[in-house]
Amino acid sequence: MKLKYAIIGTGALGGFYGGMLAKAGHSVDFLVNNDYHFVKEHGLKVDSVLGDFHLKTVSAYAKATDMSPVDVVFVCLKTTQNHLLKELLPPVLGKETVVVLLQNGLGVEEDLAKDFPELNIAGGLAFICSNKVGPGHIAHLDFGKIIIGIHQGEKSNVAKQACDDFNQAGVEAEFSDNLLLARWQKLVWNIPFNGTTVVLNTTTDRLVRSEATKSLIYELMEEVVKGANACGAPLQEDVARKMIAMTENMTPYAPSMKIDFDHHRELEIEYIY
Repeated sequence: MKLKYAIIGTGALGGFYGGMLAKAGHSVDFLVNNDYHFVKEHGLKVDSVLGDFHLKTVSAYAKATDMSPVDVVFVCLKTTQNHLLKELLPPVLGKETVVVLLQNGLGVEEDLAKDFPELNIAGGLAFICSNKVGPGHIAHLDFGKIIIGIHQGEKSNVAKQACDDFNQAGVEAEFSDNLLLARWQKLVWNIPFNGTTVVLNTTTDRLVRSEATKSLIYELMEEVVKGANACGAPLQEDVARKMIAMTENMTPYAPSMKIDFDHHRELEIEYIY
C-alpha cells in the first residue's frame, strides 16, 4: 500500500521532510499558516545539503477543515501550539490513521492521548539543522536523520513503511522499539544547547569552541543522562562525548529555541525542561 501523508505545520521540519517525500513522488498534503497564498502560487523551495529543490506545485491548505483523511499525519508544530490539535487533527483522521508527533521534549504523546484515547499515536525525533528563512523557503543546513517509534496502537508496520519511504526519498530514517529512550537521547542535546544559546546569546559552534562553555555543556548533558537512567531510559555512558564531538563538526547553528527567543515567540519550555 502506498501511504498518503499530511504535514501539520509547514515550517523548518514540515517543509523539509514533507518536501522530500513529495519530491520523491509521495502524496503529501501541507497545512500552511501565514504563507499559504505564497506557497500556493510559488510552491515550496528547499535549500539543502542533500541538494536544493523547488516544488513548483504543492498540495497546500490554509484550513484543516478543507483537508481529507490520510494514512500518516506528521505534526511539525512547535509544542506551544499543541492546544490547537483538537481542532486541526479530526479532518485528516481516518479509522487507521497514524499521527506522528515530530516534536521535541517529553510527554507530548501522553497529552495527545488524553484528547484522543483511541488514536494511533507515534513519536518522531528529528536530528537536523533546519530553519525557515522566508515564505515557502526552508534552509536545511546539516544532518536530517529521523527516528519514529510507536506510543499507542498497533501500527508499527505503518511507521516502518514511513521510515522506508523516507529512506527511499533520501532521508535517513529508523524505526525504534523504545520511543522513551529516543526522546531522552534527543534531550541530551536539546536541553543544554537550546537553553544555553538563549542565555548566552550565541550559537552552537561558539559554545563548543570555548573550553568553559564546552565544559558546562558536558556537565548539563551528564545531568540529562542521569535523569534518563533514573526514568528507565538507559543511555550509553559515552553519549555526551559523542554529541559534543558531533556538534564540533556541525554547521554553526542557532537552535529553534534561540530563533524563537530572537523573534519574541513563546519558548518550548514545558516539554523540553
